[in-house]
Amino acid sequence: MQVYRGMDIGTAKATAVERAEVEHLMIDLVEPEVDFTVAEFQQVARGEIDSRSEPILIVGGSGLHFRAVVDPLEFPPHDSALRAGLDAQPAESLVAELTAADPEAARWVDLDNPRRVSRAVEILRLTGATPSARGESEHAAHVREYRSLFPLDVFGVDPGDEIGAMVDARVAEMRRAGLLEEVASLAGRLGRQAAQAVGYRQLLGVVAGEVSEEEGFAAVASATRALVKRQRTYFGRDPRIQWMDADTVGSALVKALEVG
Repeated sequence: MQVYRGMDIGTAKATAVERAEVEHLMIDLVEPEVDFTVAEFQQVARGEIDSRSEPILIVGGSGLHFRAVVDPLEFPPHDSALRAGLDAQPAESLVAELTAADPEAARWVDLDNPRRVSRAVEILRLTGATPSARGESEHAAHVREYRSLFPLDVFGVDPGDEIGAMVDARVAEMRRAGLLEEVASLAGRLGRQAAQAVGYRQLLGVVAGEVSEEEGFAAVASATRALVKRQRTYFGRDPRIQWMDADTVGSALVKALEVG
């Protein structure tokens, strides 16, 4: 979410002073009205990596975006008009179309999930690729095996039971820093994707007068804890991650960079 200009407090962007001291990439790339897709993030981030010879630190909490950069994830094309037409069709007809083209589709797609079925049919019509063909590809196998495209060391820091207090402290600090005012200033400009950002989505209700300020910030803290839970589950599957204490990760990272 740091790719969006103006979304500063809620995404904890590095300050101007910090950016002057250390170059930061992938920040302030587009206006908040723009839906900046994972595929676009992948393309720009890989371009930054390819253009530099020195080590780069990838820092953040979005597991999908991290893997999109370092792993051979592929993102099939979208067609908004086609998607709208598919969404208007009965789910049963889409399942029938998908399984007619690929009798083994259920191995790769949850046929009880209309959104996933619709997306699979969209890809099938646009590219001719069935779920089985995509799932059995070499790229997909490499993704499942966590085989990265670049040499990398991956470090994870999980403060354990302290995370709840840390979330509360961070939300309180963002509130003091003017997060509600920031959301209010952007309320009419947030596109579909930016409006889903944790902290912004919850406070849009406050700006609209639907919930109180206290309720809004309580929802921000709750949503952040839910995000932490999802991150722990997602990153917990990655065998490349070396989990470390906050007190030791700094020295380990320096050592890895020296070796790299």
